[in-house]
Amino acid sequence: MVEGVSKSLDPARFGRVALLMGGWSAERAISLKSGEAVLAALRRLGVDVRPIDAGRDVLEVLEKGRFDRAFIILHGRGGEDGVIQGGLELLGIPYTGSGVLGSALGMDKLRCKAIWGADGLPTPRYRRVTPDEGPREALGDLRLPVAVKPAHEGSSIGVSRVDREAEMEGALAEAFRYDDEVLVEEWIEGAEYSVSLLEGRALPAVGLKPARPFYDYAAKYESDDTCYLCPCGLPEGQEEELGRLALAAFEAIGASGWGRVDFMVDGEGRPWLIEVNTVPGMTDHSLVPMAAAAAGIGFDELVGRILATSLEEV
Repeated sequence: MVEGVSKSLDPARFGRVALLMGGWSAERAISLKSGEAVLAALRRLGVDVRPIDAGRDVLEVLEKGRFDRAFIILHGRGGEDGVIQGGLELLGIPYTGSGVLGSALGMDKLRCKAIWGADGLPTPRYRRVTPDEGPREALGDLRLPVAVKPAHEGSSIGVSRVDREAEMEGALAEAFRYDDEVLVEEWIEGAEYSVSLLEGRALPAVGLKPARPFYDYAAKYESDDTCYLCPCGLPEGQEEELGRLALAAFEAIGASGWGRVDFMVDGEGRPWLIEVNTVPGMTDHSLVPMAAAAAGIGFDELVGRILATSLEEV
């Protein structure tokens, strides 16, 4: 057992573990990087783990491997959207994180926001756009600036900020490269925060100050210019409110185990839910490990506790 890791994380409890990474989504490269970090931690913990670069034959590989459980670190489609979760359910293999419903809704920005709105949770105004709509129709009655996003991608892939109507056509074309459904969402001017969730509680919020216009793919994974604030700098009461709101947003879509909820806080201090991540990144630029460290949870213990979400009694 690694020093500083809880004795409750006895590796013998987990049996033979499949670490599912890679996959076929646009986030494959990030998943492989997250998987490398998680694999190293599981080995340090003494877990009997086998890394699997998940292809279309992944269920066959899992069935032949006689695994006791799966650690899912697949980002994006096929891994974070309920697809692999459904396959694991059919095989009877316990797995980490959210189930089929929570995963599917978390990945679907449009349906996720619809549920939040129905529950009275604050999220920016938005429109669903299909390829037969032009730039002016896509904007509708929304005020500029707006964010244009593929409805089923993560890591800010295909996302653009639009400040002028003339930019709308290019932003839509970029988003439709990845999806046949696009979300156009009013831009909240303010500060960005992220709240990580683990075992039903909120970890310390992380404040984000990207050097780029917004926290896009490059800011998340390539740039060293993004400033991360943890402590986030908000008053204690306001940070606690973000935590409560993150938990409510997570539970509203049926998500569980671990994840992350992203916010914008406007100039008047009002929080706005942007999106949820049910299999967040675990790279050296990732927010969940930062938040866990601020709560006194080292990377290896974090990985062990995520693995423990696959246990029936957790």
